[in-house]
Amino acid sequence: MTTNRAQTQETAKQALADIAQRVIDEAGRRGATAAEAAVNRSEGLSVTVRMGDIETVEHHRDKNLVVGVYFGQKTGSASTSDFAPQAIQDTVRAACSIAKHVAEDDCAGLADPECLARDIPDLDLDHPWALDVDGA
Repeated sequence: MTTNRAQTQETAKQALADIAQRVIDEAGRRGATAAEAAVNRSEGLSVTVRMGDIETVEHHRDKNLVVGVYFGQKTGSASTSDFAPQAIQDTVRAACSIAKHVAEDDCAGLADPECLARDIPDLDLDHPWALDVDGA
């Protein structure tokens, strides 16, 4: 069961990485000098109890893509919750359109690669808990 969960998590992680790569590729095709993508998918359960009585039970599934593009010192960003290929293209196009119509900013741009962390420690932050509604 642990192996199955690990494989599922790895597959999900790769799917998000693929989306980020599509963003970078699309931005490059549109002439951006640099681009970044933040991709997130989460799901969970929230239970609110007031004075010993269950008040609300909420299931949530969220996903979000934030695109940042740079044309020299001009920057634009756009976001979507739709991961379909056309939606990704539309989001990159929107970010590029914004970047082409803003003033240059001397501080805009990605961090220098030598300033980025390379050795990322495992902070042991992922603690999945198989909890159903009744258990919650």
